[in-house]
Amino acid sequence: MRFMMMVKANSNSEAGVMPDEKLIAAMTRYNEELSKAGVLLDLAGLQPSSKGARIVFSPGGKRTAVDGPFAETTGLVAGYWLIQVKSKQEAIEWAKRAPAPHGEAAAGEIELRQLFELDDFAPSPAIDEARKLESELTKKK
Repeated sequence: MRFMMMVKANSNSEAGVMPDEKLIAAMTRYNEELSKAGVLLDLAGLQPSSKGARIVFSPGGKRTAVDGPFAETTGLVAGYWLIQVKSKQEAIEWAKRAPAPHGEAAAGEIELRQLFELDDFAPSPAIDEARKLESELTKKK
């Protein structure tokens, strides 16, 4: 089972405030634990939404790009880990072991979401094509 652990943004991360050395060291140790346990697939911190954009899809097929920043920080993601574990409970345990994402003195939140796997979908020609693409991507790694 793959899960994404998403660090929710706050006003500091949206302002581009970089984490202090203590938090970077704690995150590095945690990332090393994930890696040594063989569960880490990918991770990254994200730049503030002021450096991003949203693509809005309207009925009728219109697409509009809206540049950041985005006013509401509660739904924004500041970083993520992608992990592969045996259960939701194991994913929760890993997320609970993470350092406080904005430091121990600040409120923070990590959202945990399971990824869909192709086996979650009913067999169909589109899923067969998706399996071929997945196989090609896996070969490139």
